Amino acid sequence: MADNTWLKCSACRRELPFGGVHWVCSVSTCNRNRMRLVFCSVACWDSHLSTVRHREAWAVEARAPSAVEWAREQEAERAADIASGRAVAAPTAVSTAPVVRRMVDPPKPVAPTSAGGLALADAERDMLIVVSKLKKYIKDRSGMNTSDAVAEVLSDHVRAICDEAIRTAATDERKTVLDRDVPKVPRRS
Repeated sequence: MADNTWLKCSACRRELPFGGVHWVCSVSTCNRNRMRLVFCSVACWDSHLSTVRHREAWAVEARAPSAVEWAREQEAERAADIASGRAVAAPTAVSTAPVVRRMVDPPKPVAPTSAGGLALADAERDMLIVVSKLKKYIKDRSGMNTSDAVAEVLSDHVRAICDEAIRTAATDERKTVLDRDVPKVPRRS
């Protein structure tokens, strides 16, 4: 973070300056010191509503503290943590090095093995589908039987969907894949 940066927007990660205007959620659980959510705009505040379940909420305009006020607030929190017996990390200098995140490459063609299967790493060969539940669903839904090979093909589809969700989360500079990162599939009844 730059010298003039107080925090980053919780949604888009844009830097918020000391003394600048920002937006906070009206719900108290979004404003705790340990989980402080701050937003650069009302649009960014609105984006967090998709991941929380507030019954009623609105964006509240606020002003960031000055650098001196922020340092005092941080010191007071550290003192309170020490007094309460909580483990406290020593203050460290803020690193200006960029965070490196691993992006998942697009799937590459895989050479078949002599046994006719695919030459995938062990982790990529894991079955991601519960076969008994898949077979029960198809049987209950249509009365049809299901080949065991269907689970392997579906696992490949699930891996591709997961890779796309990982790419979306990494693009948004998050370490957590959220439901909104998973590509939407049209539902049929």
